[in-house]
Amino acid sequence: MANSHYPGRYWHKLADGRIQCDICPRDCRLHDGQRGLCFVRKCENEQIVLTTYGRSSGFCIDPIEKKPLNHFHPGSSVLSFGTAGCNLACRFCQNWDISKSREFDRLCNQAEPDSIAKAAAEHGCKSVAFTYNDPIIFLEYAIDVAKACHGQDIKTVAVTSGYIHQQAGSELFSHMNAANIDLKAFTDNFYHKLCSGHLQPVLDTLIYLKHETYVWFEITTLLIPGQNDSDEGITAMCDWIAEKLGPDVPLHFTAFHPDWKMTDLPTTPSSSLKRARAIALKAGLLYVYTGNVHDRAGGTTLCPGCNSRLIVRDWYEILEHRLSDEGHCIICDAVLPGHYSPFNGAFGPRRIPVVV
Repeated sequence: MANSHYPGRYWHKLADGRIQCDICPRDCRLHDGQRGLCFVRKCENEQIVLTTYGRSSGFCIDPIEKKPLNHFHPGSSVLSFGTAGCNLACRFCQNWDISKSREFDRLCNQAEPDSIAKAAAEHGCKSVAFTYNDPIIFLEYAIDVAKACHGQDIKTVAVTSGYIHQQAGSELFSHMNAANIDLKAFTDNFYHKLCSGHLQPVLDTLIYLKHETYVWFEITTLLIPGQNDSDEGITAMCDWIAEKLGPDVPLHFTAFHPDWKMTDLPTTPSSSLKRARAIALKAGLLYVYTGNVHDRAGGTTLCPGCNSRLIVRDWYEILEHRLSDEGHCIICDAVLPGHYSPFNGAFGPRRIPVVV
């Protein structure tokens, strides 16, 4: 069985004897026995250890569209899992029972990397996703799982805030085939007040992924009423994406529901998602989606050549599919950006818990 206190990477000793964790911009400075804000990286015997190696909050088979990824093997299934803790403190966290868990030892399942890869293969999953909480904070475990998955020809997906130092990010993303980056808003004030973080490191991660890696990535913004849903803020964000990352990067606007420490706000109306999508399309982005709502227009992928409907979705369900196995439009042969494989019917909107 895996040793849960696993030697961590990316740290150094300070002059005052404390150990600084260098995995993310929080730069937690810890005395022996103390844990970082993420709760799972701990100073122990003058080094950083990962206390959740080999432990998971559970495993489920999901549609890849739930990550959300719309241009990465559409219709395929993905084995999803996370651990516990998070290096941000978002007041609106939609997975707070996992990301803020402080009773992890009582709740966890255990699984070696090889067991996860084997389970994914046995269940016919195209990929394994590190999700529910952020793989940044369990980097060592995520990388070992990714290595085992690649040995079984299983793809790997990081669902992450992108709040990571570049050196650590370079190692993590070198083992990922795809990522969904949670761009929470486009102001530092939002990140500071509602997430206890900063915007720039996330933008740096996005630029790095686009210009220095081959990782396929998509962006998600959870629209929160009155917080990050203004026309001005959405326009500024979309203009930046178009200029710095290009029009081909898919962008997902998803609906917020009241949770964790922000239960006083309403659920995001579908009209706000549609308005944000219209702004993004006007800014020149080609692939803009709405999520957590029934919206066929907001789930449809259009051909960059002839503008025909290539994939029509309703929530996580694929209703129409007109792509070749190589990702070409079957009408005009234009290439759709992304990663594709033979489509033999969609996994659909199921969520299947599994034991690993």
